Formats: sequence, C-alpha cells, structure tokens
Amino acid sequence: MSTPTPRVQVPRTAVKGEIIKIKALIEHKMETGLRRDSSGEVIPRKIINQFVCRYGDEVVFSVDLNEAVAANPYFEFYLRATTSGRLDFVWKEDGGRVFALKHDLLVG
Repeated sequence: MSTPTPRVQVPRTAVKGEIIKIKALIEHKMETGLRRDSSGEVIPRKIINQFVCRYGDEVVFSVDLNEAVAANPYFEFYLRATTSGRLDFVWKEDGGRVFALKHDLLVG
C-alpha cells in the first residue's frame, strides 16, 4: 500500500471575524476488512479512523470514521478567524499511524 498523502486548502490571511472555508483530503485506500484477497484470506481493516483540526489549542472540527467511509476522505468546513495562529490537521489510521499537516493563518 502506498503512503497516504494528506492535503489541505486554507487561506493564508483573513480579516478578523471572517468566516473561512477549510478543505482537507487524505489520499488513502481505506481497506474495510470485509474483502478477501485472491487466495481467499481476509484483507485486514486499515482505515483513517479519526480526523481532527485544531485552531491554536482549540478543536474546531473532529470526526470519527468507520469502514463505511469511501476511499480518500474529504472534509470541508468553516471557521471564524479570530486571531493569528496555527491550524493543526491530524488524521489517525488503524494501527496507530498518524499523518499531520500544519498551516499558519495570519488574521489582520
């Protein structure tokens, strides 16, 4: 399996109080654990089971996922820009792997 690739789309700057759109995607096969390989063996479950976005130290978006989610999960959400700070994006996979991105937002 290839290494999952996370991506985000966030404005670099915002006006204080502005509501901005955030887009987050991770390229991930999302194996459900319900399929079998060519020899009849069950392919183990390996999915992104959680996504969290923090703005500073506050969680602004969080979702728990299960095997019903499609490959390459995409999220779009909005937040109000209140202060300059860092956005942390974290995707957690079954088995403990973690994929993360950071983005600095300048609020003027």
